Amino acid sequence: MGLFILRRTGVMILTALCLTFIVFFMTNLFPNLEKLAKTQGNFRMSDEAVLSWLEARGYLQPMPVKYGQWLGIVPGWTHETEAGITGRCIAGTVSAEQAAEAPRYCGVLQGDWGYSTVFKDEVGGLVAERLGNTGFLMMWVLILMVPMALIVGVLAGMREGSATDRTLSTFSIATTATPEYVSGVIFIAVFASSAVGLKWFKGTATAAMENATFENFFLPVLTIALYGMGYIARMTRASMTEVMTAQYIRTARLKGVSFPNIVLKHALRNALIAPFTVIMLQFPWLLNGVVIVETLFNYKGFGWLLVQAAGNNDIELLLAVSVVSVVVVLVTQLISDIGYVFLNPRIRIS
Repeated sequence: MGLFILRRTGVMILTALCLTFIVFFMTNLFPNLEKLAKTQGNFRMSDEAVLSWLEARGYLQPMPVKYGQWLGIVPGWTHETEAGITGRCIAGTVSAEQAAEAPRYCGVLQGDWGYSTVFKDEVGGLVAERLGNTGFLMMWVLILMVPMALIVGVLAGMREGSATDRTLSTFSIATTATPEYVSGVIFIAVFASSAVGLKWFKGTATAAMENATFENFFLPVLTIALYGMGYIARMTRASMTEVMTAQYIRTARLKGVSFPNIVLKHALRNALIAPFTVIMLQFPWLLNGVVIVETLFNYKGFGWLLVQAAGNNDIELLLAVSVVSVVVVLVTQLISDIGYVFLNPRIRIS
């Protein structure tokens, strides 16, 4: 197990480097850099002024050099002007003596994620704050979604073809087929709008970032949970149906084991292997796929930050969001593989 985890960790690091380099390359293409220069400077800047602006900020260096500086394995750039010296690792404009005392390396490995050109703040603090908001939302979505999905899937798969199975399967398909922006709008119109009269909840979750209550936080949680619940429930139902027709289940029935004991002690553990993978895949989806819900309910989380970074060509912020997304996907896949072994002892790591 230890060798497997070590090998997978190495593959994860290599994959993360490749993916982040692709994102870095795409965001640092010249049209994006030109747009950034004109956004931060003047949209009527000449081509010479754009090149001068980019050169003064290290954007015209070779791509591998810039990527190494961003990672923190290559010394940061410096630029000398009449007013003094500026650089990646230098705050503002300083003298030559102060520049000599500045650190040479200042990248991701040193904890320096860069500076947001849109929010005018450190990228690391912005990502941590918004990630915390989405993490809080994810926690309550999982608390509501996973038990509901497993219960619905197990009940539907226990007796295939029954009225209960058909009813719960139809409900699962309906929740998955309904996009979040549709169900969210319906919930706001029914439960938060004065037009209908059921003012049970708030139509916005802005206040939930400071003080989450049932009134201002339940609707976004319910909107996301319903959409993800149907997929997990259908996978659980399919896995449960397959397990209930297995030979060892028939043997247990012939031995007179009660139906509840067959389900709980024999079928449930094997039936949870496939849904476990689906549940783990919900983490990357919840992290980046809640953009619509966060926008709809004005909840400024990680997905909202991703939209702002991409829409405003905020290169440093977009890179940081991409790194976090890649790490979450790779870590959840590793946990999923390890979980297989504990859920089914017959699975061995070769």
